[in-house]
Amino acid sequence: MVHQLRGDAGVFIDQLSNAGALPSLELTMRFAAQRQQLIAHNIANVSTPDFIPLDASPREFQRVLGDAVDRRRGETGGMQGELAWDETRELTRDTRGELRIEPSTPSGNVLFQDRNNRDLEKMLQDLSENAAVFRTASELMRTQVNQLQRAIAERVS
Repeated sequence: MVHQLRGDAGVFIDQLSNAGALPSLELTMRFAAQRQQLIAHNIANVSTPDFIPLDASPREFQRVLGDAVDRRRGETGGMQGELAWDETRELTRDTRGELRIEPSTPSGNVLFQDRNNRDLEKMLQDLSENAAVFRTASELMRTQVNQLQRAIAERVS
């Protein structure tokens, strides 16, 4: 009986974690966190000769996420079920099936005489905008989780 309850609870947790906006918020946070590390790496190497900063395209991520949400809505008729996203050249899955960015988009910076391709102001702007995306997604996720916790706490057993 305990095993069956654990199994039912696991299914219940899976259903909750794949409901509403949670999967897309999680994916957005994963993308933004990895991109933040990449931008920070670019900034750290701003004066390294021959360093070419790379980036992962937020537009490409938004397209992939939008396609996955549209597909889920078409398959389930709503906002439930797994969010199956397509891999691209820059967005791949790791061994656990989670998002991994493979940066290949040139940052579009200015080439200097030391053959360094940099634009510190643009990198700092990207860093700030990306941090705002992460903060927004994490705040929305926190709100969703709090609503779920309140709903579960009010559940009659």
